Amino acid sequence: MRILFISHSFPPIFGGVERQNYYLSEGLKKHATVKVIANTKGKLWLPVFLPVTFLRSLFLMSDYDVCLVGNGVLAPIGAALKFFHPGKKFFSVVHGLDITFAHKKGLLSRIYKAVNIPSLKKLDKLFMVGNQTIDEAVKVGISREHCVFIPNGILLDELTIPCSRKDMEKVLGIDITGKKIILRVGRFVPHKGVEWFIRNVLPKLPDNYFFVAVGGVVSDNSAGNKNDFPVCEKAIRELGLQQRAKLIGDIPERPDKLILMNCADMHVGPNIKVPGSMEGFGITAIEGGACGKVILTSNLEGLKDAIKDGENGFLVEPGDADTYVKKINELLSDDGFRERFGAKAKQYVIDNFSWDNISKKYLEEIEKVTAKK
Repeated sequence: MRILFISHSFPPIFGGVERQNYYLSEGLKKHATVKVIANTKGKLWLPVFLPVTFLRSLFLMSDYDVCLVGNGVLAPIGAALKFFHPGKKFFSVVHGLDITFAHKKGLLSRIYKAVNIPSLKKLDKLFMVGNQTIDEAVKVGISREHCVFIPNGILLDELTIPCSRKDMEKVLGIDITGKKIILRVGRFVPHKGVEWFIRNVLPKLPDNYFFVAVGGVVSDNSAGNKNDFPVCEKAIRELGLQQRAKLIGDIPERPDKLILMNCADMHVGPNIKVPGSMEGFGITAIEGGACGKVILTSNLEGLKDAIKDGENGFLVEPGDADTYVKKINELLSDDGFRERFGAKAKQYVIDNFSWDNISKKYLEEIEKVTAKK
């Protein structure tokens, strides 16, 4: 199989979609011939990247069997290429925001709804990263039969590193003696629930429980979810939690973020329901499990596809602060349980979410389509 893979956002840009596209392309390379065209310079580069990529792909497609685009932003390119190469097959990975962005207010959202959603319908198959994403796609008129759910995955060797509490102290810049570190990894956007956690959960926890939130800071001028970093900072100041919480935006992947992921006492994903936004898939939840950590997340949207309650983490109803507090206290009071459960979660992630297995699923679904006459 010869695959042309196009990504509008790729490492070193930070984010779940970026990592997903990178790991998927690397996994596919083990089983197929893959050419990657990727934007590694950020959203400001898109006005140049998109037309140049279309022209390059228009000629390159003669040498490839299929084209796979990394998300719905690129659906119009896929649909246009399909018009010029009707004998080829075209696919798209679809993340939660690829659908929900059509519901947002503003000119860009209206254009997206008018152009990108119809373009997705014209492609041969859509690979949805979560079952909730399929449900949302059906609401905008995409046929359920046109979609297939394939979860995101992990590369264990790239996530686990040897580290110590001293290493974590250097990253955080504070003395963590006697502290229990609760880590949240992901972009600072409203539906991730960081502000909600700071205001409703953290004040009810023991004083030695320290909350760390790290991840990408969304540009104020970008389309999509709004930047929630200043709101989270404000919540910490208003509640006087400066000695119990720390926010780190755009943290370096290596080694800083990996040190925190591997050395924290537990991970949380306190997502909340926000109209017009959703969690397509809980990639950071399975990454935490890969690091051998206990994960506590909201029983919401794509997180339900990533976490099987009691197997690789625990689910709490979104917005239920009292249950979050109770469960965190239970988990952080029993070091032995966390160590045993972390080992169990790690094996579960290896068995179910390795990128080698996930990329094979992509290839199998692609081959089903290409085999049809």
